Amino acid sequence: MGYDADQPLARGEVGIEGVSVSSLADMEVLFDGILLDKITTSMTINAPAIAVMAMYIAVGEKQGLKPEQLGGTIQADILKEFIAQKEWICPPDPSVRILMDMVAWCADHMPKWNSISISGYHIREAGATAVQELAFTLADGVAYVEEGERRGMDIDQFAPRLSFFFDVHNDFFEEIAKFRAARRIWAKLMKERFGAKNPRSWMLRTHAQTAGVSLTAQQPYNNVVRTTIQALAAVLGGTQSLHTNSLDETYALPTEEAVRIALRTQQIIAYESGVANIVDPFGGSYYVEALTNEIEKEAMDYIRKIDEMGGMLRAIDRGYPQREIIEASYRYQKQVEEKEKIIVGVNDFVIEEERPPEILRISKEAEERQLKRLGEVKKKRNAKKAESALADLKKACATKDNLMPYVLNAVREYVTLGEIVETFKSVFGTYKDPGHY
Repeated sequence: MGYDADQPLARGEVGIEGVSVSSLADMEVLFDGILLDKITTSMTINAPAIAVMAMYIAVGEKQGLKPEQLGGTIQADILKEFIAQKEWICPPDPSVRILMDMVAWCADHMPKWNSISISGYHIREAGATAVQELAFTLADGVAYVEEGERRGMDIDQFAPRLSFFFDVHNDFFEEIAKFRAARRIWAKLMKERFGAKNPRSWMLRTHAQTAGVSLTAQQPYNNVVRTTIQALAAVLGGTQSLHTNSLDETYALPTEEAVRIALRTQQIIAYESGVANIVDPFGGSYYVEALTNEIEKEAMDYIRKIDEMGGMLRAIDRGYPQREIIEASYRYQKQVEEKEKIIVGVNDFVIEEERPPEILRISKEAEERQLKRLGEVKKKRNAKKAESALADLKKACATKDNLMPYVLNAVREYVTLGEIVETFKSVFGTYKDPGHY
């Protein structure tokens, strides 16, 4: 949301929603003793991604590293926020401008960095079907590529660094077919629609995460089985990277024991099952091939419909993907309530008395420590330089200049995340979901 830890709306959330990063000082603590040229880092941040990205680069500078030495991925997919996750700071058009400024800067200065992870995960978690997840995600990708082309960027310079992120649900064969269809569609779009020449531009490189929304608070140890089935489907479907959810994530951030079980699930699949030894093991299966064809066709129908609306930004303005997800979610819930879909432990095979597992509780002291550190940063920084950097950023927002250098200058002066975000809002305005669906 772009809030600092000391903002009233952030109270009670600090340390509970992930790592609290309000300024460069927090990023310095986070990577203390970790050499950034020896690792790759994945960051799940979206609307304020440009500021967090700048902080990471600034930490590298303090380690004597140039941006081109840094490798990793930042999620930064703002369109799926308007479609599904609902965490934004500005309206859609300026939000895409901010994102693409970061993408363009990374294309020139950070050849090892994936500057967008185009994310279907949150679309699916909001209630979309597998086909909708695939279609809306790839349509988002099309919108980013089109914006890059409008800026005069060489498609084969930035497209190879685009990556994807999909959800994995319980329908085993459907999920395998979804990944197979995703690769086909993206390759065709890049070659035939955009004329990309570099084979790396055609590749759909994807991370996957097991479905958080499929996990249940009832009989939570059943979630280990669900996660295993989903992880196996992702591997068989060809994911390059994988996260397995923990059994207790319906309650809170996971405990160390639950995280270890989730990690061991991946390791057993990777090292004991043998399924990772062959590429596309279901290729040639009549059922999987037919299902892949069906999913590809249905997803392309959605993409064509979005094209007819003028692209994903205009479709979002009309509430089209939002409405489709709401209707799909409603249909699914009806099926569960009418027992057309069985959820073990929820609407069948129920146990009357259950004892919830031990859960992780974050103490209030974590928030108090963060508030204290943030207060010290604001006192110790050079106030004039911080104010000047923010003023320069505000002026740049009203021009067509790339905003990344201005954000970098600001974070170097320990301007906070919230201060940068409020500067964007002061120029670009705020956004309210139109709710016309």
